[in-house]
Parts: sequence; C-alpha cells; structure tokens
Amino acid sequence: MTGFVSTLVEAWQELRINKVRILLALLGVALSVAALTSVVGLGNLAREGIKAQSERDQGRVATVSLSVNGPSTPSAEQLDKAYEGIKQRFGITTSTHVGRAQAGFQFPRGVTSVEVTMVDIGYGIIHRVPLLQGSWFAADDGQRLAPAVVVSEAFYDRAGRPNLTTQPTVSIPGDQPATAVIIGVVPNVHEMAPPSAFILTDGAKLIGMRPQMSEFKMWVGEAQAGPLTAAISADLQSQFPGMYAQAQRVDYAAWGDPLGPTQWIVGGIAGLVLLLGAVGMLNISMVTVRYRVREIGIRRSFGATSGRIFFGVMMESVVATAVAGLAGVMLAIAVVKNPWIESKVAPGLSEHPAFPIEAALLGFGAAVLVGALAGAIPALVAVRVKVIDAIRF
Repeated sequence: MTGFVSTLVEAWQELRINKVRILLALLGVALSVAALTSVVGLGNLAREGIKAQSERDQGRVATVSLSVNGPSTPSAEQLDKAYEGIKQRFGITTSTHVGRAQAGFQFPRGVTSVEVTMVDIGYGIIHRVPLLQGSWFAADDGQRLAPAVVVSEAFYDRAGRPNLTTQPTVSIPGDQPATAVIIGVVPNVHEMAPPSAFILTDGAKLIGMRPQMSEFKMWVGEAQAGPLTAAISADLQSQFPGMYAQAQRVDYAAWGDPLGPTQWIVGGIAGLVLLLGAVGMLNISMVTVRYRVREIGIRRSFGATSGRIFFGVMMESVVATAVAGLAGVMLAIAVVKNPWIESKVAPGLSEHPAFPIEAALLGFGAAVLVGALAGAIPALVAVRVKVIDAIRF
C-alpha cells in the first residue's frame, strides 16, 4: 500500500507541474464522460417515463388480454364464467374487466357527457394508476347503493374541486338517475383531455350502466407469459368451439425495448468522442515523457525499477482521467436531475427515479480505462530509456 499511495501522490504532483499541457485534453475527456453518462442517465429516465405511460395505457409487463369472436357473440355470463375458470385453473391473482361507456354527469354548469371506464379493483394495479388525491377502489365499493367513482382531474375541475373527505356526490341523470360518490382523482391523460371517470363493474350494473365494448385482462409474470398465453388460448378455444378465442400480450414490452436502438447509437457517438479525448491525452503524455527523459534516467540511476517507472508514468494518466471522469459524472448528474430536463424527458412520471448508479460507474470506469490506455504507451517508452543516454540528454 505504501508503494501504491506514494505512486498516486507522485502522479498528482506531476499533474500539478504539467497541468497547462494536459488541461485541454482533460477537458475533452470530462465532456466525453459527461456525454456518455448523460446518455445512459437520460435513456433510463426516458425509459421509465415511457414505461409508466405505456403501463397506464396498456398494462404492466406482462398483461394478457382475452377475447372471443365468432359468428355469434357469447353472452356476458358465459364469458365471465369462462374467465373465472381460467383464473382459478392457472392461479391468476390480478385481473380486471375493462368496459367503455358514455354517461351524462350533472356539473354546476350543466350536464356533460363523460367517458366512463368500467373496471375491477385489479385495474389499478395492472395499469399502474397514479392518484393525485383520495384512493382507489376497495373491496366493498362495488356494493354501494351510491356507486364510487374515481375521476380525472378535468372531471374534478368541472365538478368544482370539492373536498374528498366530505365524500362529495355527483348526479347521473337519465332513464335510471343515480348519485355517485367521488373517492379519488387521477391525472389527465394529456393537457387537453376531456373529463373521464372510472367505476367498478358491479357498481355500474347496479345503476343500469352497460358497456359499449368490453375485454378481460390478466397480469402474469413476464418469464411465464409465453407458455401461459398459449395454454390459456387453448383452454379458451376448447370452451368456445367454432369461434376464434385467443389470449395475447398487450403490454409495451411484448414488442421489445423502444429506446434500445436509439440509446445504443447515441452511446456509440459518445464513445467515439471519448476515444478522441483519449488520443489527445496520449499525445500530451508522449510529449511530457519526452521532456522528462533526464529525470527518468536519474531515477533509474538511483535504483528505480522498470515496474516503478512504468506504473508511475501510467498512473499520471489514470489519475488525470479519473479526476476528469469524476467531474464529467458530476456534470451529467446535474444535467439529468435538473427539474426542467426531467419534466421534458419523462412528463408522465409524478416521481422521478434516482440517477442510475450504473451510469455513474460506467462513466467513471470509462475515464479510468481511457487513462490506462493513454498512459500505457508513454510508460513503455519511459521504461526503454537507458540510464547513460538519459543522463546525457
């Protein structure tokens, strides 16, 4: 450890002496590391944003949708019985019906037609529904005489933003008038989204609301999604002969990583920039060693071994690029964790993830590797210096 620490101290002293020569090369290395680290960090942030939005729209990895089509449409009771049987046989714990309907709601400024999504409790888990206020549905909400609804922020604004702790109600006029209780508020899908609401399937049946379209979704493990999808399709087909029955994945990951190719391309460009910085560092190191030939010869005459000379010269580059890499990583963290950058790269996230440690380690490791490669050739040149020739230099 004494030899290692002394070599580090010696390398740092040499960097202080030759700092003007290597400053521009180190600046290039620092910017390259910052670019490389930022690419990984921004890619991770964008992936989380896309994942959150995709899971909100299509379901978590892996979500399987069941459908039965044919000359005649099976009754809702037949489909529910088939779906419940599949859940029990395959041990599915999280599932939901998803139905769409239009219903009029009485707001302070009049009746407005609202898109209502009829769901089960598992929908909140499968679609990773974020809540701004209140809560998602509970097990006993389906038995309410006044059905519970979870509304969008646009709906909540149209209703006058009432206090949810007082269990505010909203009227549903029509052939079967009803009163619903607002229990939660979710973000709008986009800025100009119209009012929308969620209601439990059982609650919708109590007030006579019928879906215009319906599907059944299940959340299964990604590792077993393939075999399960094939087995469930065969099971469902056997229950409805003569019809086209299938189970298929509908989550975004079923088609691969949408950001992977782009991140690899940008990362490759950052790697080329880092390579150019390494070439600049190599040139500066070669010039520095050439001016230190006499010093190296004197050290060899006092007993410095070839290994000590090699390690000392190479560590000068390693220490320099390590410092530059640390500065580049800190710059990348400052850029990626900037609130404005986060809001633009991942607008769908309410809570942004921490800066990925693998990105910081990749940037710092790349800087150290560049230093080692840029210092190895000058170190070999320094080792080949003969003592008598160096003293005459």
